[in-house]
Amino acid sequence: MSTINGFATGFPTVPTAQLSRHAATFRPIAAARLNSSAATPPAPPTLIRNEPVFAAPAPNVYPLWRKEIGKESYEEAIAGLQKLLSEKRELGAVAAAKIDEVTAELQTASGSSDGGGAVLSASVERLKTGFTTFKKGKYDKRPGLFSELARGQSPKYMVFACSDSRVCPSHVLDFELGEAFVVRNVANMVPEYDKTKYCGVGAAIEFAVLHLKVQEIVVIGHSACGGIKGLMSFPYDGSSSTDFIEDWVKICLPAKAKVLAEHGDAPFGDQCAFCEKEAVSVSLGNLLSYPFVREGLVNGSLALKGGYYDFVKGTFELWSLQFSLSPSLCVA
Repeated sequence: MSTINGFATGFPTVPTAQLSRHAATFRPIAAARLNSSAATPPAPPTLIRNEPVFAAPAPNVYPLWRKEIGKESYEEAIAGLQKLLSEKRELGAVAAAKIDEVTAELQTASGSSDGGGAVLSASVERLKTGFTTFKKGKYDKRPGLFSELARGQSPKYMVFACSDSRVCPSHVLDFELGEAFVVRNVANMVPEYDKTKYCGVGAAIEFAVLHLKVQEIVVIGHSACGGIKGLMSFPYDGSSSTDFIEDWVKICLPAKAKVLAEHGDAPFGDQCAFCEKEAVSVSLGNLLSYPFVREGLVNGSLALKGGYYDFVKGTFELWSLQFSLSPSLCVA
């Protein structure tokens, strides 16, 4: 793979048959080294009846914790369940057994000495503390911002990032709330346009481009990506060891093929590092298969960029896909 000023330029070529007369090239644009460091709800559809479908009424669900009623104890929740059981004897044995089960779980969570309750309590306490910190440190201090966000969102960026817990794009790129419409999945991949498959990704792209009017789509890869390691490891010989992962990451099989062709003798770790960037460019190419993305590129309202975050070295690379229409050719 060739480089320009330290940027990789050996990106996969978008198939001519797919783009017809459209031409696209990748161009590095930036590199940076990082320091370590309410509205009223709509009425329900008419097909939904405001009555239970089964004879037994739906059980009440008691929240573990809510900021507005934080004083509610596990004992109160247990007492509520027991009161419901005593008043609604027609619930029957099955419902009663379920309430007993929930009651036992609440009792375990609130007073067990075997450690299980302590684990649950600690996890709930962490979420409580996290929200309280956010509420006091951000929400309460910026009423103007949250009042604006309550009226709607108008993000500039759509970001595809990996689900990896170490690479949250809002932290890495210091996005403000409302600034980026984020889609996270295994290995930050974008599949080709297909109305019968991976429609969750397609719906997100359609919503971001046509309704939110984002100005840029950024696909961000990262170092030590487990999804890319899987892509480089799976044999794809007809056998399968996973229910979903192999089928998902094969979206970027062209990246694997290119890496093996150009770096077949490199150590496996290096091959994975090459593939982490190549897969980003495959996803950028796949974005061109979405007609509304191409339209945005042609009229200049949309731009595509690829990024790579190395959290081991603390660096971030950024490159762009330059899109243009080639002049028509007439042969007499």
